[in-house]
Amino acid sequence: MRAKVVSSLRRLAIANPFLTDLIFSVIVAGTTVAFGFNLSGDAAEPGYARRPLDGVGVGLTLVTNLALAWRRRTPLTVLGICCAMAIVLHAAGYDSRLNEAPSLLALYTVASRTRPLVSIPCTLPVAVSWWHAAFLAPPAFTAMNIAQASLLVAVAWTFGNSTRMLIERNRRLGYLTERLHHEQDEKARRAVTEERVHIARELHDVVAHHMSVIVIQAGLARYVFASDPATARGALTTIADTSSEVMGEMRRLLSVLRIEPDDEADGYDPAPGLQRLGPLVERMRSAGVPVQVSITGDVRPLPSGIDLCAYRVVQECLTNVLKHAGPATARVSLTYGAELELRVTDDGGGTAVPAEEGGHGLIGMRERVKLYKGTITAGARPSGGFEVVVTLPLSSTEPDT
Repeated sequence: MRAKVVSSLRRLAIANPFLTDLIFSVIVAGTTVAFGFNLSGDAAEPGYARRPLDGVGVGLTLVTNLALAWRRRTPLTVLGICCAMAIVLHAAGYDSRLNEAPSLLALYTVASRTRPLVSIPCTLPVAVSWWHAAFLAPPAFTAMNIAQASLLVAVAWTFGNSTRMLIERNRRLGYLTERLHHEQDEKARRAVTEERVHIARELHDVVAHHMSVIVIQAGLARYVFASDPATARGALTTIADTSSEVMGEMRRLLSVLRIEPDDEADGYDPAPGLQRLGPLVERMRSAGVPVQVSITGDVRPLPSGIDLCAYRVVQECLTNVLKHAGPATARVSLTYGAELELRVTDDGGGTAVPAEEGGHGLIGMRERVKLYKGTITAGARPSGGFEVVVTLPLSSTEPDT
């Protein structure tokens, strides 16, 4: 129950600061007036209770305390009212302690809501009002009262300035937190964009390679359908196998766009790598391109990103040989060392990247290789044909983002 009441009061104070200050000022005013009547008959302290609290004193006390309701709206004005009323109360002979709390609270508010350049000079009128009361006290109390008044004024300003610094720090922290969240959102959006580009590149490689095989085999089957049924059936078998494989790879790629929690249980094949070089070569051979493979060095498992990159480069190169090199033999050479060197050559008479297609396949290969800090060279061979040479460092598994 108590926690609920405190929580409700906190919400009320945050939602209605003026109403909170008004209630507070009314409570302080009533308490101060009651305190003043209690002190009016106290003759043991002649330096303080020199004039009983009457209607005029009550009016001045209420004006001073009720002005605190506007302390957060117009802190400087409220501070001026409190200091002026304090001097008037003291000069009229009323107890000097009637205005201690309002003037200190007003000074605290000014220090917490304005810069030190403004709040420090505001300590002077508060100190003057307190010193005025000290000078009205008996001579034996003057020095002590002045020191006490100066200390209380300094403490009130220090607390107010500390509050201001805390508020500003919280604002800076809030700004930094918001900026951090914004940067995290930007990174998340960039990651999504990069993943989409990655998926688009993967789809391009998959579709370009497999559809090239399908188109060529379909043309071969149509050409020899009547004269060589066995060859036509072999071409159709290659088309069926290639279609099945491309559908499996496309399902694997598009599965990353799904959000169901059981994605991992769908049973899609992992990303292809050099371990699938054999089926790729056999598919190209069945499409009519003789492919020779040589591997040197210490064969070992590669990081998944580099493994996929190498496989896609070989796939793109062999697809270009199939599409553009004409009757040709392709050679794939892999050399394992501190770097993976991948070399794909052909002895055909065509070009691997025809000008009318803009060289998008070569651009895609360069982007892949650059992502893993590798190098790529591609061009016509002096003896005829085309050659692509790629080196991928194996010392780092992180892509260059």
